[in-house]
Amino acid sequence: MIEIQHANPYYDDSYAVNSANLGPYGDAIVYELIPFIEKKYRGIGKGWARFMYGGSTGGWEALAAQIFYPDEFNGCYAACPDPIDFRAYTIVNIYDHKNAYYVDGPWKKTPRPGLRNYLGEVSSTLEQMNHREMVIGAHSRSGDQWDIWQAVFSPAGEDGYPKPIWDRMTGEIDKSVAQYWKEHYDLSAILQRDWKTLGPKLQGKIHIYVGDMDNYYLNNAVYLIEAFLESTKDPYYAGDVDYGDRAEHCWNGDHTRPNALSRLRYHQMYIPKAVERMMKTAPLGADLKSWRY
Repeated sequence: MIEIQHANPYYDDSYAVNSANLGPYGDAIVYELIPFIEKKYRGIGKGWARFMYGGSTGGWEALAAQIFYPDEFNGCYAACPDPIDFRAYTIVNIYDHKNAYYVDGPWKKTPRPGLRNYLGEVSSTLEQMNHREMVIGAHSRSGDQWDIWQAVFSPAGEDGYPKPIWDRMTGEIDKSVAQYWKEHYDLSAILQRDWKTLGPKLQGKIHIYVGDMDNYYLNNAVYLIEAFLESTKDPYYAGDVDYGDRAEHCWNGDHTRPNALSRLRYHQMYIPKAVERMMKTAPLGADLKSWRY
């Protein structure tokens, strides 16, 4: 079991994908670092013997790496993942909405909420959260959440920095950037676009868990991707999507304990599931003994 550190100028984590602004972290991790570690520590070094799990940023990464490198991993357990469908980029539909900060009506503008508790009580709006990051650092360099999403997902702008998905002062969405995001990093859109080829490689590998009162509304994107996954045919995705009642951020599928405790049990929960899958799906003649003590 390894936990990879991949800090960069924009965040303490690269999101483990190839990015125009951060660099080819995805390929470097999957094709260079992991094989190096497996060689050094006598790993099997085959896709059927690898799996991933994580929460929040790690949940997004686990699902993204499984989708972008479908043959290199044998399952992902994605808890409370960052937005995996940009029709619900937290609470913004970057394709249909004109403004990220406000719901426009004929008589008034209503601020979009950004942070809530399990009772739905809002403590910050999207505008406040984004303006706070602007104060900390310009050009996506605050080192905080909205800036790293933009740094990972956006093309490079003319100034050499990530091209903004929306005007950080006003919230007006740039549809050209939204289209770039859709084609490259909207995990739900990519699955729907490429299911004919991805489906056979991902069957039984996708497992997603989120609280239905996630503090950042991350459950909204999970509802959308679940609707597609449950409709899949030839093949059916054969994974699972589960929700924690009134659970806040980082819920990971444990219905037996409070979230504050269950979020400490990722290893205990996911490793046995992964081992069970590897045992069932290993190729004929594979080594199933030397690594089980």
